[in-house]
Amino acid sequence: MSSVPKDKGAWAWIPILYFTQGIPYIMVVVVSVIMYKRLGIGNAEIGLYTSWLYLPWVLKPLWSPLVDLNGTKRKWFLAMQLVVALSFLGIGLFLPSNSFFIITLAFFWMAAFASATNDIASDGYYMIGLTQKKQSFFIGLRSTFYRLAMVTGQGLLVIFAGFLENKYGDNTKAWSMTMICAAILMLVLTISNFFATPKFEQSSSLNQEKPAGFLDVFTSFFKKKQIWIALAFILTYRLGESQLVKMASPFLLDTLDVGGLEYSTEAVGTIYGTVGVIMLSLGGILGGILISRDGLKKWMLPMMLALNLPNVLYALLAFTQSTSLFAVVGTVVLEQFGYGFGFAAFLIYLIYIAEGVSKTSHYAIATGFMALGMMLPGMLSGYIQEWLGYDGFFLWVVIAAIPAFLILQFLKYPEDYGKKSNSNEDA
Repeated sequence: MSSVPKDKGAWAWIPILYFTQGIPYIMVVVVSVIMYKRLGIGNAEIGLYTSWLYLPWVLKPLWSPLVDLNGTKRKWFLAMQLVVALSFLGIGLFLPSNSFFIITLAFFWMAAFASATNDIASDGYYMIGLTQKKQSFFIGLRSTFYRLAMVTGQGLLVIFAGFLENKYGDNTKAWSMTMICAAILMLVLTISNFFATPKFEQSSSLNQEKPAGFLDVFTSFFKKKQIWIALAFILTYRLGESQLVKMASPFLLDTLDVGGLEYSTEAVGTIYGTVGVIMLSLGGILGGILISRDGLKKWMLPMMLALNLPNVLYALLAFTQSTSLFAVVGTVVLEQFGYGFGFAAFLIYLIYIAEGVSKTSHYAIATGFMALGMMLPGMLSGYIQEWLGYDGFFLWVVIAAIPAFLILQFLKYPEDYGKKSNSNEDA
């Protein structure tokens, strides 16, 4: 078969592929929280049941070798994206039913498993299709479009749902139509990926990058140097955020008498979908450029600080219960920029951990532990919030960021990893 050169068409397929990867994740993990809140489900139930939806991302290493060993990454992610579209359609159609909570959770589970498998295939395709120097260079673009998808879900689709709530005075109808639109969006993106992604894996030279066998994938991963310290770091890197992301939207939506800020659904969507998307894009692009220029070591600590310090602003909002648009938008602006900027370092570190013959599966294992670090704290977040109130909860979120900083001083990795000059591969 003819060989498709690495890096071919990267500016075209990376944005579409990672925008598509972000949509189902944000819909399952975050938008489901807002939807169930608007449909009358309590915070404790929301925190518990929607956090269980992280489980496919935690367990995806168990079937990642199947993606590595069977078929091509391209065929896998196209099939999974289609399954996600059908799952969203099912949610939209069954929301008006009497048993909507159980039925829609089942469809969210289906979307979550398909999305996690899509992540395995997409990330493997990224590492196969790009040279190392381009992996570092494009990490900002990749992260930015992934976050743009998240803002599209948490921003534009939520704005749309809020508009429909106001138009029809029926939250169920509004969210039913919104989820059907999300299904149509996923179908369009799947078709776009079909035409945009080159068939890199037609090259027989890439067969050497496949693992030898199913069990070899796991044994080789856990034999990596410093792997247990690395896993502790991965589990705690987003310990604060894992809880904040579950309760940030309920905090903005809840009434003043229970400690919330009483913003409308449409207002929350507008804030995230306007200035939020701009700052998120800038943060992600800047993070990738700086690591590509200077290497990971120089920017790891500053990026961790950028990711976690905005949590202090949520605590201040909760303690003062200020409904000032300037204060709320300012908090979201700094959070989104810090999120985009800080997450770039994490992605590069995960790619470093995955290096080797089984890079697709090893990356899936690493991100599976990352998902576990999001799922377990998220499951308890609603109960912690109800116990401490919003002010105590966000103070706890700030404190929860400390373990990752303590582990960082024991972490070892090449200082110039991710730097352009770190690779001798041709661009």
